[in-house]
Amino acid sequence: MSVRNNIDSVDSNVPGDESKKKQYGMSTIAIHAGSRPDPTTGAHETPIYNTTAYAFEDSEHASELFNLQTFGYVYSRMTNPTVSVFEERVAQLEGGRGAVASASGHAAQFLAAVTLLEAGDEFIASRNLYGGSVTQFGQSFPKLGWKCHFVDPTDPNNFEDAMTDKVKFIFCEGVSNPGGIILDIEQIAEIANKHGVLLIVDNTLASPYLMRPFEWGADLVVHSTTKFIGGHGNTMGGILVESGNIDWSRNDKYPGMTKPDDAYHGLTFSETFGDFGFTMKARMVALRDYGPTLNPTAAWNLLQGVETLPLRMQRHCDNAQMVAEWLEKHPKVTWVSYPGLKSSPFYELGQKYLPKGKGAVFTFGIKGGFDAGTKLIDCLELHSHLANIGDTKSLVLHPASTTHRQLSDEQRIGAGAAPDVVRLSVGIEDVEDIIADLDQALAQV
Repeated sequence: MSVRNNIDSVDSNVPGDESKKKQYGMSTIAIHAGSRPDPTTGAHETPIYNTTAYAFEDSEHASELFNLQTFGYVYSRMTNPTVSVFEERVAQLEGGRGAVASASGHAAQFLAAVTLLEAGDEFIASRNLYGGSVTQFGQSFPKLGWKCHFVDPTDPNNFEDAMTDKVKFIFCEGVSNPGGIILDIEQIAEIANKHGVLLIVDNTLASPYLMRPFEWGADLVVHSTTKFIGGHGNTMGGILVESGNIDWSRNDKYPGMTKPDDAYHGLTFSETFGDFGFTMKARMVALRDYGPTLNPTAAWNLLQGVETLPLRMQRHCDNAQMVAEWLEKHPKVTWVSYPGLKSSPFYELGQKYLPKGKGAVFTFGIKGGFDAGTKLIDCLELHSHLANIGDTKSLVLHPASTTHRQLSDEQRIGAGAAPDVVRLSVGIEDVEDIIADLDQALAQV
């Protein structure tokens, strides 16, 4: 078994004959990609390989593994068979070349940054991000010598205006958390390409079922797999996916990829591993040295969620559309920010980037501001009040008093978490029950 993601495992059944290759659909990939019967026992389901290390065939085999001259498993901090299946499956769902799983979405973002940045480097990020990402980029990353320029992402030109010679990548959420904002990924990718920097897209809210950022020019995709990919609110995880289309030779911005690596006797990752060089660098250097590893049991749990991703996402979207339309007409609701509504300024972008559905997470404004928002939370019965999204259950949060509480008032408003904002993550229950719960709670505000 290989640490390299064998991404043609389910999309070709006639090797060497391109005209007869079978392209499988999203649901088939979600169930089958990366998974093969266990060669020893014949077990059909992917086993949980709860092992820390792997026996070498002989001294030469061990040396080749440590020198990255052959593929295989060395130590579960970097590679594990159960985790590899999960990595391969998500890479295929995204249409990518390779992937590195991690212990959380924040860990995936860190692995991307630490692989690309040196002390003194900069990057540009959308200001409309999950509050924890704003904190990570704005407060923790500067301690490592990395500077983030936050911009309003609704005008792609803002990314260009913030560009400096030290910028190495642009980071954004394709569908923002929590505001229901959809970005013009294609235009942002053109700006990144013009300046010879990478575009990293957090695709957590859309999932690859609704949007595949690589098709619009992104170079790397990250997920908090804790959310829709896992889908059941029971497992933490993250993943970093590489497109396979990065031209590392076009400039000298990424010496970690294009210069010899002393830890591997002068090996150059971009030359040695080609279109999955970033995946190998992130795994065999960043994951090895910093260690935010996804454990095999977590990977197995996430695989169970992935199998139903297309089914769940469609139900999430269908329910969310109906809930948003109902809320928009409610007298105690001042506005609804959902791109499936024609009143949304992001309706046209939603039609372009999210044709199957506009996602399950959105915000609305409640009359009465902060106090009304917290009162609504306390009156809901079916909805769960917690700091998560992407669960099968309907979830609710008041961002200003929770996830975005550590930000200033100005930052909260800029991030779409003003005092009157309520965030919904619409679940897959019967939509009539979801609406009834919101109705009874709003009646008490």
